[in-house]
Amino acid sequence: MKNTKREKYMKKYHLKLQHLIIGVAILAFILTIASSLWSSYRMNNQTLMDNTLETNRVYAEKMATTANNYLKETIQTLTYNSNTIAKNIDDEERLIAEANRLRMQTNTFNSISIVDAKGKVLATSPQTLDLKGKVLTSKAVKDAIKEKRPMISDPYRALTGRELIYISAPVFNQKGKYLGLVGGTIYLEEDNILSELLGKHFYDDGSYVYVVDRNGRIIYHEDRSRINDVVKDNPVVQKIMNHDESGAQRVTNSQGIDMLAGYAPIDKAGWGVVSQRPTEISLQPAENMVKEMLYVALPLLLITLVIIIWAAIRISRPLQRLAELTESSMKKDEEKNLSAVPAWYYEVIQLKNALIHSLSFLHQQINFFMDQSTTDPLTGLTNRRTLTAKMDELITAKTPFSIILMDIDHFKLVNDTYGHGVGDEVLQYLAYKMKTVTRATDLCCRYGGEEFIVLLPNTTVQDAFEVADILRKDLENTPSPTGKAVTISAGVAEYPYTETTAVMLIEQADLCLYQAKEQGRNRVIIANSFSPTR
Repeated sequence: MKNTKREKYMKKYHLKLQHLIIGVAILAFILTIASSLWSSYRMNNQTLMDNTLETNRVYAEKMATTANNYLKETIQTLTYNSNTIAKNIDDEERLIAEANRLRMQTNTFNSISIVDAKGKVLATSPQTLDLKGKVLTSKAVKDAIKEKRPMISDPYRALTGRELIYISAPVFNQKGKYLGLVGGTIYLEEDNILSELLGKHFYDDGSYVYVVDRNGRIIYHEDRSRINDVVKDNPVVQKIMNHDESGAQRVTNSQGIDMLAGYAPIDKAGWGVVSQRPTEISLQPAENMVKEMLYVALPLLLITLVIIIWAAIRISRPLQRLAELTESSMKKDEEKNLSAVPAWYYEVIQLKNALIHSLSFLHQQINFFMDQSTTDPLTGLTNRRTLTAKMDELITAKTPFSIILMDIDHFKLVNDTYGHGVGDEVLQYLAYKMKTVTRATDLCCRYGGEEFIVLLPNTTVQDAFEVADILRKDLENTPSPTGKAVTISAGVAEYPYTETTAVMLIEQADLCLYQAKEQGRNRVIIANSFSPTR
């Protein structure tokens, strides 16, 4: 009697299969969507950050090169005109005319001054400066007279009260006697040549460019109130002051804003250009991608969830009746099946496969998004992120391996001659050729642009050289999509023989690649054949 009451109680309050399926389906749905969106968001965040940093670095480098070339041309112009000034050093009218011509023929300088060997002003343009006959005592003029060579000064406050930079060239007569100098000023707090070169950034979203001098002082900024601010505590400014090469990193600026900054030196003047963009703006596309994924995938996933719920109700009703009947059944086969069912519900074995099949669609979606984040869409090769992960895995396991870093010789000429469409076909052609000479265990990766890397586990540098040379010869003797053969230059390095870190190993291979190009291209160089550490 007691057992009968207990059985009725358990039947009344026991969990139903349809409730379990619905609960599991909803939980799997939520967890799958959340993990898929989160992983995609994180990976796209990093990709966007890397791309923004590289874009800012390239942009800063371009601006620095432009400014550097312009300063060189400016000094050449002053030096060339110093000959004319030397011939007319005693002719005031000619000196004034020459000063006016120098100021008016280009928009480089805000003013021009011609000074004798003692610092006395002989002529200016414009004449409204009221400096004629005065002796200039600024450090910039004194240094220029002392050095007797072309110079670009640090920023200083002039007699006119303006914050400026002074660019000068010495004046010598035909016998080599020093007569003085001709110099031009750039007014930092007014419209100047730096405004024209750097004033309009390529984004209108809080991004901006500024220039600092060798002491970390801002000499150009879109916000003129920032000019003359000292920002030497900024990490990228410190790199410029330390004469580092161009680079990029994430920083917090003086206003406390998280920025992705690229920097490059202006060697001619000892200055540096910084191009930066707010991190929040740079990562906005990742958020938009998550929303787009939800818009595209959510309706289909909801339909799948509705189907699961409907199927659970339809399938569980007859199974519940069948389970009740099996309680009194003495058939051996049914007893065997029931013994495998967990005690807290009846139908799990019958519905297990159906649940797996119903969830397979969600796993396919995860695999699709993961594949998109690890594969180069143009060539079908793995991307740089996958390469880095594989190298770290091999190094952690202390597994020796070699890498081949290569790029296509004169690839820019291919794009310029045949167009970017054919250029893309050439990249795909090289990717195909790489796969034909490598093993299934090797990793072929598009490293960036026309640069590719092959990672060969458990391979010596000499064996890797043989693989690279086979590929090089094959390309050399086979017509590419251009109708002509293309060639590659490559560098080969081995872990741990060449270097013990992934970054340094790639740098050594890159040095070999550079050496191959210096030696005439279409060749393969092994790292330890010229590395100074060997």
